[in-house]
Amino acid sequence: MIHQGLTPQQVAESREKHGSNSLTPPPRTPLWKLFLEKFSDPVIRILLIAAFLSLGISFVHGEYYETIGIFCAIFLATGVAFWFEVDAARKFDILNQVNDDSPVRVVRDGQVREVGKKEIVVGDIILLETGDEVPADAELLEAVSLQVNESNLTGEPSAPKTVHPEEFKKDATYPGNHVLRGTTVIDGHGIARVIRVGDATEFGKVARQATVKSEEITPLNRQLDRLAKLIGVVGFALALVTFLALFLKDIFDGQDDFTLGQIGLLGAVLAGAAVALVKVWVPIVYDAFYLAGKPKELPAAVEKLGWMFWLVFGILVFAAVAAIGLLFGVNPLSAGSWIGLDAAGRILNYFMVAVTLIVVAVPEGLPMSVTLSLALSIRKMLRSNNLVRKMHACETMGATTVICTDKTGTLTKNQMSVEAAHFDFGVPETLVYEGIAVNTTANLNRDDAAHPKPLGNPTEGALLLWLDKRSPAQNYAELRGAAETVAQLPFSTRHKYMATIVHSAALNGETILYIKGAPEMVLAHCAGLADGQRREIEAQLLDYQGKAMRTLGFAYRALPADADYAHYDSDRIKALVAEGGLTFAGFTAIMDPVRGDVPAAVTECMSAGIAVKIVTGDTPGTAREIGRQIGLWNPATDGPQNEITGVEWEALSDEEALERVESLKIMSRARPMDKQRLVRMLQRRGEVVAVTGDGTNDAPALNFANVGLSMGSGTSVAKEASDITLLDDSFASIATAVMWGRSVYRNIQRFVLFQLTINVAALTIVFMGSLLGFTLPLTVTQMLWVNLIMDTFAAGALASLPPDKREMTHRPRRTSDFIISPFMRRSILWTGFGFVAALLALLYVFGHTGDGITPYKLSVFFTVFVMLQFWNMFNAKAYASGHTAFHGLLHDTGFLIVASLIVAGQVLIVSFGGEVFRVVPLSLADWTLIIASTSVVLWIGELIRLVARRRERK
Repeated sequence: MIHQGLTPQQVAESREKHGSNSLTPPPRTPLWKLFLEKFSDPVIRILLIAAFLSLGISFVHGEYYETIGIFCAIFLATGVAFWFEVDAARKFDILNQVNDDSPVRVVRDGQVREVGKKEIVVGDIILLETGDEVPADAELLEAVSLQVNESNLTGEPSAPKTVHPEEFKKDATYPGNHVLRGTTVIDGHGIARVIRVGDATEFGKVARQATVKSEEITPLNRQLDRLAKLIGVVGFALALVTFLALFLKDIFDGQDDFTLGQIGLLGAVLAGAAVALVKVWVPIVYDAFYLAGKPKELPAAVEKLGWMFWLVFGILVFAAVAAIGLLFGVNPLSAGSWIGLDAAGRILNYFMVAVTLIVVAVPEGLPMSVTLSLALSIRKMLRSNNLVRKMHACETMGATTVICTDKTGTLTKNQMSVEAAHFDFGVPETLVYEGIAVNTTANLNRDDAAHPKPLGNPTEGALLLWLDKRSPAQNYAELRGAAETVAQLPFSTRHKYMATIVHSAALNGETILYIKGAPEMVLAHCAGLADGQRREIEAQLLDYQGKAMRTLGFAYRALPADADYAHYDSDRIKALVAEGGLTFAGFTAIMDPVRGDVPAAVTECMSAGIAVKIVTGDTPGTAREIGRQIGLWNPATDGPQNEITGVEWEALSDEEALERVESLKIMSRARPMDKQRLVRMLQRRGEVVAVTGDGTNDAPALNFANVGLSMGSGTSVAKEASDITLLDDSFASIATAVMWGRSVYRNIQRFVLFQLTINVAALTIVFMGSLLGFTLPLTVTQMLWVNLIMDTFAAGALASLPPDKREMTHRPRRTSDFIISPFMRRSILWTGFGFVAALLALLYVFGHTGDGITPYKLSVFFTVFVMLQFWNMFNAKAYASGHTAFHGLLHDTGFLIVASLIVAGQVLIVSFGGEVFRVVPLSLADWTLIIASTSVVLWIGELIRLVARRRERK
């Protein structure tokens, strides 16, 4: 058939009507917005509140060290997180470069021309040859032995395409006469008319779903949000109690006598201030309901109305209360109606003490600990072939409860391989090898001599690779070149075999007819096989087919030399085959083999309490067999309730799907939206879902999963939708990512344990001091060292701890679990209050001996406070490890370096800090005594761990 194609005018009209063949690029978050997103971290938000409250105190006292320190902590944590994500994005962009200008052959105005892929329009006639990538969705007009690799969209590495409806596969994902953008022609050739371009193609639809915001909150953020709420509630409650206690004590038992009018106006001021600050304290009150298990929705007025509204409203409340005072003879315009400046200064100081409690309650080092843990893990995971694009993804992997994995290219090699070959029927090997080499259209690419790659039909390519692996190796090109091909009948789904007539080099130039194809077709034309032998062959073939392998039969026949076979057309070659008398040479079983490291990795994941589900576009039989090989599918116990097809899945209501999803192990014939719905249903059941895949069809599920893992060799759309890219395409890297994620979370818990112990101690002393009339004997600069610099060092030490393989013996943590475990809570409170008791006792002794509290004694107190935290850092290191704090210490280089820096920093500060840190140098004897006495914290921790280990053994 002669095709005229579109005229230039029709091309323009089509482009105007249907659009161009370019895909809308995924939206890129601007750098400024990416940086601002770092401030959405719940702990960063509460830290910002503390920073601005601290700024208010600084204006009053004229000391800005603490405020500057908190702001430094904020910008350091957000800056590090921002830099690492930008760096990962840069590496990813290099990995994911796409070329949309590749040439495509089209028929336009009666002429064959080459245009760029993005220039294709609806209605274009495109010519497809082996090796071509289909540029747009098209309907076939002609097809000759056309095979298309649809693994990017359906998971099928070889899908036959034809223009004959009677040859369409009934269970095919897409019509048999349609070729789709992003797929590749692996055999034959064809002509097609473009029916969809750009975003309208199946590829484009999937790509668009890959960029939809999923709005899924990470498990870590959910837990940090709860921790931030707890810190805010505790800090606010203590601040309120302290302020009210001091205020009421001053009013009723202070040095001044206040009139009822003064108290009333002061109450008006406080009422106005409370209303003006509604957006600060009301959310904290509602957080308390949330923590108590009785969440309430924040009033719309508080959430939607701005700060200015509440400020003005607060002023109006004050004015209203003051106006009521006029009715009782209180004139707010009279100076005598107000309290004195000294009393006002004291009350303002009480407010500052309350704000100080909030500031002390906030763990400044926590954001840095989280950031460092995630950032260091990103770097180390890259060495394990995990390119992490989104920082929280590495931790979320540790919370994963379900992995939905693609089959082709993820569990399997995406390269057909001969799994079994039976050529033991008395046929000379030279004839077998020659028959395979000449009776094919495939070739091998030897650019990488050690790993040749098939070109053309993947099944035929597998046979050539099998030849290559013989001992000695058989060079198919030499075998093909030595034999002279006379005539050839391409494979067709109609006759189900391929035939080639050659002058054989193996038989000294004799004319030989080689055929290969469906074993039942080949056997039907063979002679010389006994009935028992034939039944044995058929039984073996049935066994292989039951394991989802593709079987091929091989036969040959010597032809008379006097015929002119060069002029034999397809019909005459078919007639030769139909004559029978063929000699059966053997048969092979071919499949896409499972990657060698996958079964062990799947077993490791399942042992770690993670469910694995196969989601593939391939046939149910193939999916079951792959499941069996990787240890997921047990034919003896698993049945129809454990598998489903995409069509069946779509037919289920949401309620039915929600109930069915837990027992599913395999979903076959899955389409992109089927995978996405599966992820959604699992998430509705409270699962944390990781999705692996390399094809465009996997992109929507990758995007909506809690963690999407794409393959380094996968499509650009899949990689854009993912959070982590596995550079080595290995499922085993997923198990490594889970181990890293769990270890990261454990390291964050260790820092929370360390940090909150410090905060409990400092908070309690400030609280008790404010009520009992003494202040914390630590200066602002000393607290800066303890709360920021030392904690930042500790964050680095605990964040740098290596991953622990023991984490893979535990079940995934529940997303409802609080980041502070019951053991951590007991440890924080007991250790924190123990430190308070020891420090208060030390203060009491210092105050009641010798000449009272001197600069020397304050230096000792400061150093004792720091060294108590130092030794507690070792206890934090050992948390949940099942080992002593000294286990692996010599190999934890980062921890040792940071621990040394903390001690060295404390020595330098005490020795040379002078007036800035309000310290005097200590003697070597002092240092020895302090270090030895405070180390009791570690020894008590070691004793507790020893008892716990002995209980576990029992």
